[in-house]
Amino acid sequence: MRTNPKSLLIGTLAIACFSVFPAWSAGLDMEKVERQVVQQHDASVQRLQEWIRLPSIAAEDIGFPEGPEHMASLLRDVGFEPVRLIETTGKPGVFGTLDAGAEHTLGVYFMYDVKQSVPSEWESPPLAANLLDKPGLGKIVMGRGAVNQKGPELAFLEAVRAIRDSGQSLPVNLVLVAEGEEEIGSPNFGEVVFDPEVQEALAGTLGVFMPSAAQGRDGTVTVNLGAKGVIEVQLIASGERWGRGPGKDVHSSLKAMIDSPTWRLVKALDTLVSEDGNTITIDDYPEPRPLTEAEEAMIAQAALRRDEDGLKELLSTPHWIDDLPFEQALARLMSQPTVNIEGLVAGYTGPGGKTVLPHRAEAKLDLRLVPPMKADAALAALEAHLARRGFDDIEVIMSGGYDPTSTALEARLIQAQLTVLEAAGIDPILMPRSAGSYPGYIFTGPPLNLPSAHFGLGHGSGAHAPNEYFVIESANPNVAGWDGAVLSYVAYMEALGQ
Repeated sequence: MRTNPKSLLIGTLAIACFSVFPAWSAGLDMEKVERQVVQQHDASVQRLQEWIRLPSIAAEDIGFPEGPEHMASLLRDVGFEPVRLIETTGKPGVFGTLDAGAEHTLGVYFMYDVKQSVPSEWESPPLAANLLDKPGLGKIVMGRGAVNQKGPELAFLEAVRAIRDSGQSLPVNLVLVAEGEEEIGSPNFGEVVFDPEVQEALAGTLGVFMPSAAQGRDGTVTVNLGAKGVIEVQLIASGERWGRGPGKDVHSSLKAMIDSPTWRLVKALDTLVSEDGNTITIDDYPEPRPLTEAEEAMIAQAALRRDEDGLKELLSTPHWIDDLPFEQALARLMSQPTVNIEGLVAGYTGPGGKTVLPHRAEAKLDLRLVPPMKADAALAALEAHLARRGFDDIEVIMSGGYDPTSTALEARLIQAQLTVLEAAGIDPILMPRSAGSYPGYIFTGPPLNLPSAHFGLGHGSGAHAPNEYFVIESANPNVAGWDGAVLSYVAYMEALGQ
């Protein structure tokens, strides 16, 4: 795989980060750890490929019980003991601890499930986990879950392995919880976290972090102080429930005398947003709080430092909403809730035409939430709105969701990140929150009330989309490859252990 192992760490980033590391490290011999990371590189990447090839897709009930069993095996392999599966109403959770005899304990959140994929849309099969050379990126692994989240998560486990196999002890003890339903809104994760043994173990941690690939293609690092919440719902209109329209698909000519459940769903959806689709018009919907001065300052700095044209190219979009200037577009991204149609299906969608009047129409929506909004209040407002507008026959099914999260800049989980990045010569972009969502609310809310954050060097993209990838050998010296990502977690644990 490599002809010059040393040169394939992370280039100048590795040198900058870890040559100064001992200046604030009181424990680990980083040279030993780095040698071990290089030595285990090939086997580490192979373990990642094997994990990607074993999908766990909760929405399609694929990969169970193999998924949680493999997750438990990965933990045991690097020294977690005990490790146990926790049964829930849905898919099992996984819980493990690693007692290193350290003064402090770090909580870790994993998800072992992935999104669905359509193989015909991919350059390389989504479960092949092929290593590919990509111009401008270097060598990548492509596959579903590569960056969301198996790549970063396995890099963290390989950091644990490297410390152990270099003959040293971890700077922190670890408490790890994993779920297999994050991609369907974590409907049963509370049953894992509030298991008495798990809750007690988490309560004694500094906080809970989730491994991530925090670098952009240009090497910039973003530190988010929270994440949006989300609810995922299905809206279903049917002739049977409505009492009008057909109870089965009928010939489309009959539309002249029979109502259409499809049009009923379209009309109901149209009441949820303004004419341009960009402002929520749900009656009595929870209100977001305005951005604080500190948050506005973060966004202003981010707008100056981020590559707007590069971001548009990455997202394949020529315009922001209302052609807003970049700073205002970012402010919307950070501060505004959304109502998004993920999918809209009715009747026949295959080749050619099929002149039918469908008896059923379905829309899948996700509604993103910002503080102080709550998932249960948003769902209640949606249901009440539809009923008030005369659409009480439309079935509303929430598949999962959770509240937004916030963690203070002063929290140890965040300050340790800044320490590691400063040592690496990286000036991160601070943002109030991620526009994406994860169930961190279960840690930041009562009864645990813990800080929660994401961290990790490395770059990947394509989450929930075709051609998802994670960089293994970086062509950009400012972007961490696999070994650099692994070493970033070593540095993070050491900083937290001080």
